[in-house]
Amino acid sequence: MTDSVTRPRARGADKRRRLTAAAAKVLHEQGVERTTLADIARAAGVPVGNVYYYFKTKDELVQAALGEHTAHLDELTARLDRLPDPRDRLKGLVEAWMGGRDVAARYGCPTGTLAAELDKRGDGVLDVEAGRVIRRLLDWAERQFRLLGLPDAERLAVTLVAAYQGMSLLANALRDPEIMTGEGTRLIRWLDTLPTPPQK
Repeated sequence: MTDSVTRPRARGADKRRRLTAAAAKVLHEQGVERTTLADIARAAGVPVGNVYYYFKTKDELVQAALGEHTAHLDELTARLDRLPDPRDRLKGLVEAWMGGRDVAARYGCPTGTLAAELDKRGDGVLDVEAGRVIRRLLDWAERQFRLLGLPDAERLAVTLVAAYQGMSLLANALRDPEIMTGEGTRLIRWLDTLPTPPQK
């Protein structure tokens, strides 16, 4: 394949990536209803006419943004999976949430706020897609609790993720990043108190 063919493809893939990343950021900051394709094009540094080449509708951009959320989650959990101890992985997850406290205080949880907004539309498509991203996080957390040998790993995963959604919501509503810090510290202490089953 010649450079004259591969360069335009690479540029096209780069534009699509920039638009997807911009969609995730702008939709998080402004919400679906307030965001226009022009807002996303501006954030991506792409002419607005080019947006329609890659995404025909705003819903397609929302779907791409959800894909971006999934990719970020997978990247984070892959990094955490390198830690040998599942408890440390869970604590690392909480520390990552605490690290995003300023963004959470300003805009809330990226996936949680998007899921709540999309649910109001009730179209049974994008709201379900947003739920899948949250389910992916729950499944990962549940695996960690199972690896620790703890009973009712599913309930523990729900407790952890629900705590994150709650602290993100409060931090955002009150514009107080210290809620993320305080509640995150409490979650880490809670994880430390969970029993370690005896070795077989």
